[in-house]
Amino acid sequence: MTQTLRPLHTASRAVLDALLPPRCLACGTLVAEPGALCAECFAGVEFLVDPVCNSCGDPFELPMEPGALCAACIDDPPPWRRARAVFTYEGVARDLILRFKHADRTDSAPAFARWMLRAARPLVEGADLIAPVPLHRGRLMKRRYNQAALLARQLDRLGQGQSGRFAPNLLLRARKTPPQEGMGRAARRRNVRSAFALSDPDAVRGRVVLLVDDVMTTGATVGECARALRQAGAAAVDVVTVARVVLTPEWQPDTDPLT
Repeated sequence: MTQTLRPLHTASRAVLDALLPPRCLACGTLVAEPGALCAECFAGVEFLVDPVCNSCGDPFELPMEPGALCAACIDDPPPWRRARAVFTYEGVARDLILRFKHADRTDSAPAFARWMLRAARPLVEGADLIAPVPLHRGRLMKRRYNQAALLARQLDRLGQGQSGRFAPNLLLRARKTPPQEGMGRAARRRNVRSAFALSDPDAVRGRVVLLVDDVMTTGATVGECARALRQAGAAAVDVVTVARVVLTPEWQPDTDPLT
């Protein structure tokens, strides 16, 4: 921002804050800045910080060397290169995501994107294209917006001289898949197998693509998207989400609102 515009921005911000004081994204308490959490809600969020698996972003319980991989990624390497998330999908964070996804709280997208940039800056800055995980047209009509596309657009806008990488229609849902509530790892993989296609395969050849979604559970959905991109010739695929479910080897959900 230029020196000339900065005072105008500051004055406009002061007027706006006086008329519409910024409130906590989670509970509505007054906060100092828009898109922030109050101290109590912030304390209820488990942010994911190093050390994490270099491939899937799952947190390690003990200190690890940079670039270390978890046992699951060594045993079954994912089809993406690196995945990162802002926080774990539980408590306050879970409520934030559900409101964003199902209750029209699209005003959360700019704040989420800023957090995603901090959590995955090398992935965002190294991308040639930023593509959201797509919704099937039927689900999109019912929901009226694709939350992943809102996040991807905001990430593109945050790029320092790199805007214009947003590719909202790069990936398409080739078929409608049943909701994945209650499904385990294997069932989720079967559910989304061959569910995605590319609108323009030539657009990804030799390029690094950043996949964007709101939540990663087992990685089945982003994994199938990554396979489609790699088969079309993408040089690499990275993944960034707002939240992720931290899984245990025996994980089997009883209830799961993710799709």
